[in-house]
Amino acid sequence: MTPKLRTALVFSGFISLIGAAFYPIYFRPLMRLEEAKKEQAINRAGIVQDMQPPGLKVWSDPFGRK
Repeated sequence: MTPKLRTALVFSGFISLIGAAFYPIYFRPLMRLEEAKKEQAINRAGIVQDMQPPGLKVWSDPFGRK
């Protein structure tokens, strides 16, 4: 294997690992909005939004339109 090919394989493997890590975190919820909204509603069911520390913005729906 030539040094350039080895460097290209290491670099492309690193980029692939980053892409594989970001897929379930970022891209999957964007592609399945309804499923992500349902999961988010279940996960945040017991959160009381009135109890925010001073100076922080109250949580809003990240999937809502701006």
